[in-house]
Amino acid sequence: MALAAAAALAGSVASAMNDRVSPYYIFEQAVQRHPYHEAIWTRSGSVSWNVAYDRVNQYAQLFLAHGVKPGDLVALFMQNSPDFAFAWVGLLAIGAAPAMINYHLTGKALLGCIEISTAKLILADVAPDIMAKVAEIQTELDLKGIKLVNVAEERARIYQMDPIRPRDEFRKGITPGDPMALFYTSGTTGLPKAVLFPAAAAASVSLPSDLGYHPARDGKERCYICMPYYHGTGGITMISQILSGSTTCMAPKFSVSTFWDDVRDSHATWFVYVGETLRYLVAAPPSPRDKDHNLQTAFGNGCRPDVWRRFQEMFNVDTICEFYNSTEGALGLRNLSRGDFFANAIGHHGLLLRLKYRNMLIPVAIDAETGDVQRDPKTGLCIRTPYEVGGEILIEHPGERPFPGYFNNSEATDKKYVKDVLRKGDIFYRTGDAMRRDGEGRWFFLDRLGDTYRWKGENVSTAEVAEVLGEYSGVNEAVIYGVSVPGHDGKAGAAALDIAADKKASFDYADFLRYSRAKLPKYAVPIFLRLLSQGIASHNNKQNKVPLKQQGVDPSKIEGGDQLLWIEKHGKGNTYVPFTQEDWENLGRGRAKL
Repeated sequence: MALAAAAALAGSVASAMNDRVSPYYIFEQAVQRHPYHEAIWTRSGSVSWNVAYDRVNQYAQLFLAHGVKPGDLVALFMQNSPDFAFAWVGLLAIGAAPAMINYHLTGKALLGCIEISTAKLILADVAPDIMAKVAEIQTELDLKGIKLVNVAEERARIYQMDPIRPRDEFRKGITPGDPMALFYTSGTTGLPKAVLFPAAAAASVSLPSDLGYHPARDGKERCYICMPYYHGTGGITMISQILSGSTTCMAPKFSVSTFWDDVRDSHATWFVYVGETLRYLVAAPPSPRDKDHNLQTAFGNGCRPDVWRRFQEMFNVDTICEFYNSTEGALGLRNLSRGDFFANAIGHHGLLLRLKYRNMLIPVAIDAETGDVQRDPKTGLCIRTPYEVGGEILIEHPGERPFPGYFNNSEATDKKYVKDVLRKGDIFYRTGDAMRRDGEGRWFFLDRLGDTYRWKGENVSTAEVAEVLGEYSGVNEAVIYGVSVPGHDGKAGAAALDIAADKKASFDYADFLRYSRAKLPKYAVPIFLRLLSQGIASHNNKQNKVPLKQQGVDPSKIEGGDQLLWIEKHGKGNTYVPFTQEDWENLGRGRAKL
């Protein structure tokens, strides 16, 4: 919906600009407005707009030297830095685009993302220990003819290249539907799926704040972005700052210990959060300088109701701008809240929008066991639920699809659609998220549906984790699911293990944890283990996760004689130990944090 509107807007803009659709031209306009002003702030120094322009063109020349052509995708395996922005816009300058690779990935998942992108070049700029993950798949990359450029080794040479502006012919013929980037989303199939972020969106992300499209309220905003740029929230916000000509304040990653010093020293007026970021800041020891900053707005997604007002009051932040979106970009909601009325909501629809979308944006009932939509046995149509109750949100877009589809994955794209919802023959898009809307038009997030769950701001694919754990000696089957834990946002990872009978007595949980940490991203390593006394297959031999999810990790609810374990030292230890009722109660009282 949001991207469709952006496409329509950008289409008219494109016609007027006579083949100048490329976001590179928007960046050039920003440079021309104030070439000597600060474009990027970092702890190690600042970059002016004219220097940023040179760096962008130097990266463009680097890519051309490596044979990158218009329409190509280049894999960016990079941590947050100015070079990330320079490389991104440098690709746009030659009609190419980046594929945003999560640098936490390892092994098959990492190789899979690179293969999905069709990229023949990887630009890497990460710490040496992370770089080692690429070395592990180097043989496969060589066999596929994929080249690697290590920015740490090449940066000095790149910065000495002639900053020649790429000719307009490289950007000729770009349409609003061509990629500005390729982002990835974790699905339930074990490997992330990819979605193109279109050039059309450049017209909307760079719109001025006085039109109401910007979370800050004046033309002097400075945004602090420490969320990862390979994710949509961090990356799109960062590039929106670059294209709109606003100062971007960068940090390599989020850190509670450095957050406020960075905010103060950079003079940031707003910042971007994801998931539990605000909870971490609220939980930190209070400081007499908590309100000593220039922040007006916190902009992001995932702020929970029990943190919302506490954050505003503790740090005197006037506005929380909470939004809802997904990598697919099919539905966008935004709630700019300065008071109690809109607190905790993810968006708002006034009366006219409610009337407009009453049969286009609907909640439906979901089967708790299968995850499928529930249907009326008489009509065969979906069971629509009241907006006040909520359900999975489905979106109808007559004559067009609400998102461009998963990149090179038509099978996964087709699974996002359901037919015969309100009437025979109609087609709706499944968001995979449960939401409700109250009588005042406020939207509230309920839960993510399906196997994928969210932990520490990352989407975790249960199939990927199950595959890795299932390869460990002695594990017959690993069933992965997310569980709610008191005082924590998202779902913590839990693995129900069926351990071979002859291995149970000697099973080495410390080695199992070491193995998991070596094979999986940190956020995907299960915190809890449930040792199964019997199998959990359903009648059709599929894994039945419903009772596991319902019982969670409250020891008093565990049935069948199963045993619960967790990583010692609240998830920071080196082995799994018994998880007791006292441990559960300490989490509930806020005495322990994962």
